[in-house]
Amino acid sequence: MPVVFGIINKANSFEEAIRYAIAVGGDSDTIGAIVGSIAEAIWGIPENIRKKALEYLPGTMDVVIGDFFRCLVDRLKVRDILTS
Repeated sequence: MPVVFGIINKANSFEEAIRYAIAVGGDSDTIGAIVGSIAEAIWGIPENIRKKALEYLPGTMDVVIGDFFRCLVDRLKVRDILTS
């Protein structure tokens, strides 16, 4: 985890954080996943990167992604009702 926090501290953007995570080597897929999650929370995912990533997915994933986000929104609405 010290590597992850070092990368986040050094980076100035989502893309820069991901590039640092890849460059550090070692278990870069795990480091990249953790860094990416934290970087998204801090900077968000740039639209151009989000669109490009989605282009690599098979077309059938559009339905899965749509269902996921609809379910997420529904859950957030229920949570908001229950906590207000």
